[in-house]
Amino acid sequence: MTRATRRTTRTSAPSQPGSNAPASGAPDPAADVINSQEDLCPACSVSLMRDVKDEDSESWVRCDSCKTWYHWRCVGENGQLDVIDKWFCGQCRAADSRRAITFKLPTRKSARNRPVRDYVNLHSGTDSSDPRRWAQLLENKTFSKDAFKKMTGSELTQDWLDSDPTAMMEPVIIEEPDGLGMTMPSSNLTVSEIAATLGHDTPLEVIDVSTQSSLAGWTLGKWASYYSSELSAREKVRNVISLEISGTKLGEQVVPPKLVRDIDWVEKFWPNNRKGSSHPYPKVQLYCLMGVAGAWTDWHIDFAGSSVYYHILRGSKTFLFIRPTAANLASYERWSGSEIQSHTWLGDLVDEVTKVDLREGNTMIIPTGWIHAVYTPQDALVFGGNFLHSYNAALQLKVREIEISTHVPKKFRFPLFSRLCWYVGEKYLRDLRSKEDFTPRVLESIEALSEFLVSEVRTMERSPETVKRDIRDQVPSDKVKDAPALARELRWRVRLVGGYTSDGDHLDRAQGQEEPTPKDVGRKRKRDSEFLPSDLAIPSDSMFRNFRPKIWETVEEEHEESMRHLVVHDIGPLVENLSGWKDEPLDASGVEGRPVEAGRKRQVILKTRKTDRGFERQRTERVLERWSWDNAEADVSYTSKGISPTADSQA
Repeated sequence: MTRATRRTTRTSAPSQPGSNAPASGAPDPAADVINSQEDLCPACSVSLMRDVKDEDSESWVRCDSCKTWYHWRCVGENGQLDVIDKWFCGQCRAADSRRAITFKLPTRKSARNRPVRDYVNLHSGTDSSDPRRWAQLLENKTFSKDAFKKMTGSELTQDWLDSDPTAMMEPVIIEEPDGLGMTMPSSNLTVSEIAATLGHDTPLEVIDVSTQSSLAGWTLGKWASYYSSELSAREKVRNVISLEISGTKLGEQVVPPKLVRDIDWVEKFWPNNRKGSSHPYPKVQLYCLMGVAGAWTDWHIDFAGSSVYYHILRGSKTFLFIRPTAANLASYERWSGSEIQSHTWLGDLVDEVTKVDLREGNTMIIPTGWIHAVYTPQDALVFGGNFLHSYNAALQLKVREIEISTHVPKKFRFPLFSRLCWYVGEKYLRDLRSKEDFTPRVLESIEALSEFLVSEVRTMERSPETVKRDIRDQVPSDKVKDAPALARELRWRVRLVGGYTSDGDHLDRAQGQEEPTPKDVGRKRKRDSEFLPSDLAIPSDSMFRNFRPKIWETVEEEHEESMRHLVVHDIGPLVENLSGWKDEPLDASGVEGRPVEAGRKRQVILKTRKTDRGFERQRTERVLERWSWDNAEADVSYTSKGISPTADSQA
């Protein structure tokens, strides 16, 4: 499965075939267009592009201010990238003189040559050329027992997602495919048949297991010959984890589980008329994975925190899982792509590693953000795919931030991620306008998505023109006509459904006041009330840019406040256990009571407005009670067994 790991250079292997690549391996023109666009940076020039001999060995650098990626050859002025600590593009340096490029402190090094340490050898003492060293490593480690759910295919339903708070939060194993609504090729399918179907000359990305790096010059025909050879004849252990087969004859034989199709963002929200040869879209749903005995895929999180369905057509796999807690994700972020990665076992940096063994016919659902590594005990053929969904979007976005902070090149990230998020946000906004009902988990995901879209809008509004252009290009103009208005209205509506009573942006401003853009400095801003009748005017700080919520035509407010001195009995349990406030904590036992000062405030707000079909009325009541133990003389002995909102009337 495609993973997101930090890399300082691009892979030198050819890309796999696109969804509409012919069996002969001919290139897909649309894929070439989108790939060429993704390979450009804002500083690219025609002359520089002509001088590039190997685009796949490209080094990239990101501006620490505007977050835009550049080719180092375009902006580095022949300097060394590995000595850069903080780097800012020319536009950001011009905008703020305090921004300066800084360099790492020189590392103290001995004059002696030191061997590169390998954590496999470090822990097991085995030779790095030994194909069994990964198995020996697993034998020398301690893992937690697999306690993940075992379910039948018929149990993986939408009702399960909506009713079980742990659904899609932990890996799930389905031992038999019956009931999944999934279609797979025959278990007799061979790698040679796959090569014949897709084309023997089709380029293929192959991983050298010993170095975990991509190899150049491989085709499906060459791979089929290697895979079918005897174990003793294999010079090295290779692995294939990213052969995407959408739009091919082989892909027509694979249908993901029904639940996956029902919640997959690409399936649900990407317009059907925007999929095809002339409209690139995220093709990550159908992968063919081919691993030989001894293959190992190091620790990783699938790109953008996407979930995975994984079916063992033949052979077996061993998974190691690390739960995506905040501490474990922080450890993974420090480990990924750093110097310690080559000699440190990630499992030693986290609290727990769980081992799961899968056999032929098993299917597994790996949820958002789970860190995992995979070992292949015997030759295996697997089909699976990645999907984003609305049951943990906050973690999906968190993983994307980790990818950015660890400098994962765009080539290894979820394709067209931002554009997909805009499609999702546009559809959810229409649903919220139509009063559609959502479960709390989905509402939390919509709110996280809205925050991401608002952050994209803020970057678009404040950044240099090149950055604005990059973000605008990701906004689908066929669905989104006004991106700032959509993002802010979506956030407002989902907060309203979630229980926020304010019509304005107060919550967001309380967490972090938006800074004015440079063009706003020194300019007097008009109040929104200037454009409204005086009786309907509302404060300007309650409005979103490019969006105005409906106005309440009348607002009436009532206040009531009272204070009483009471005597209550048996207050000890109430003081010791605050949860007693919920269930009549006071007991009229006849024992001498203790004086209490009880204050009560009541506020009622009644709003009304006309609608196309009649009118709407909103009534909000807030009651605040304060009970203070004091030595005041009581007005009356209060002996009720419960604290009632109408306690004042009993005094």
